[in-house]
Amino acid sequence: MQAHHADVKLVFVGDGPLRESLQQRCPQAVFAGMRRHEELAGYYASADLFVFPSLTETFGNVTIEALASGLPVLAFDTAAASDWVHSHTNGWLVPEGQEAAFVRVAVTLAQTPSLLAQAREQARARVAHLDWQQIAMQVEALMLQAAGASLLVDTVLRPAMAQRSAPLL
Repeated sequence: MQAHHADVKLVFVGDGPLRESLQQRCPQAVFAGMRRHEELAGYYASADLFVFPSLTETFGNVTIEALASGLPVLAFDTAAASDWVHSHTNGWLVPEGQEAAFVRVAVTLAQTPSLLAQAREQARARVAHLDWQQIAMQVEALMLQAAGASLLVDTVLRPAMAQRSAPLL
């Protein structure tokens, strides 16, 4: 990306077992470490693209946080990214296992900043309806379904979710 757009800066926020090797391989990158709350929001707000090559994150907190910050997401079409990112609308999805295609899309985005501007407008809209109450109700409904309580889900929880009422215990 830097070869095609000199202003590109790679910033890693978070920590993990690959940090040391990444720092050695990417000495020009910024390694901010773990950040929370307003400080984390500041990193999202100052970015143009959230590049997320993970194949293991399942719930998708970081994907949702990026989108909620108005930040388009480039990710593999797997796990939570496939639920929240609509390719060529609020981000880009690349089929799992196609690392070369992932890089090509990243380079294309560096070469065509107008694509980022268009996706930025849609990013926040995709997740704006989410709130903790709704998420808790969805998790509760899934647990009840898994426990074989589908009748309760259909007759009580779904109508309550539709009305956005308080979670049922």
